[in-house]
Amino acid sequence: MSEMEDLLRESRATLPNRPRPIIILAAGGIVKDAHLPAYRKAGLPVIAIADRAESRAQALASSFQIPNVFSDLREAIQFASPDVVFDLAVPANAQRECLQLLPDGAAVLLQKPMGETLDEAKAILDLCRTKHLTAAVNFQLRWAPNMLYAQRLYQAGKLGTLHDFELQVSVRMPWELWTFLEHAPRLEILYHSIHYLDLARAWLGDPIGVYAKTVRSPRTPGLAATKSVVTLDYGDWIRAYVATDHSNGYGPEMQRSFVQIEGTEAAVHAQIGVNLNYPQGMPDTLSLGVEGAGWRELPISGNWFPDAFIGSMASLQCFVEGSSSNLPTSVEDAIQTMALVEAAYTSSAQGGIPIKL
Repeated sequence: MSEMEDLLRESRATLPNRPRPIIILAAGGIVKDAHLPAYRKAGLPVIAIADRAESRAQALASSFQIPNVFSDLREAIQFASPDVVFDLAVPANAQRECLQLLPDGAAVLLQKPMGETLDEAKAILDLCRTKHLTAAVNFQLRWAPNMLYAQRLYQAGKLGTLHDFELQVSVRMPWELWTFLEHAPRLEILYHSIHYLDLARAWLGDPIGVYAKTVRSPRTPGLAATKSVVTLDYGDWIRAYVATDHSNGYGPEMQRSFVQIEGTEAAVHAQIGVNLNYPQGMPDTLSLGVEGAGWRELPISGNWFPDAFIGSMASLQCFVEGSSSNLPTSVEDAIQTMALVEAAYTSSAQGGIPIKL
């Protein structure tokens, strides 16, 4: 087997030795489209699901063979055995209230974002510490199959020293699918580009500063800002930015959704397919570029949705069982992503330097 085939084989999320039962708290679209398909694919057992809209929870239970359904989150929590891992998929503004209900010492995976502001994120972090929760946030793009393969290439020294991180999204995003965002004061960075900012942190570490501007779109005049440019400051030798436009409805020919990461030896270009023709999406891809040799597409298996959701839950379960000493998106780490998001909004509000003659 070639070295590249070895790296491909290794670029899969590590599963726990003994998967723990999962109770999902909420039965929204992301649970249907990503959480449950991922857990079924990985053999991670879901034993109960709860939602105030019991019919919605019952429908998912029937589709995914979940044996227990609750209309009250408290009943589901009382039903839980000590080894349960809670999958808290409620909106960000309901996270603290739900965390209060969990038994002290529980393991829980929170849906992103970790609250809607940095102050809320700090309160959630304090609560997790007080209750001794083993808590992580579902920043799952790190575990997309193409991102895992790219990381293996980098760890094997194939890319050299990193010096450029470019992430571009220019698509038509159907924001109307998420009714809870209709009146959200913060939208694009908090609920979408947060994934890309977290991905940049996973590759490059914490930046020393950020420059950002997020603006509204005439295509969605009733919504908060849905287009953004965020530049991350890593000093003089690394360029890193995220540029998103969710209003490009002119056809697929000029739409794009990718991250390109360049090193001194080679570069990777990864298509993030879910954004293209959402929610049907397009396949994720990964290509390796070497100066003088051009680009070649590498084989990958799976997409961000749903496969990356295996990694976020599996990493928590591995940490809880002790087979891993690292919890990559723990609340202790996720607070840094939330701080970066807050700084981006602050930068956008403060505006640029006035131009004077």
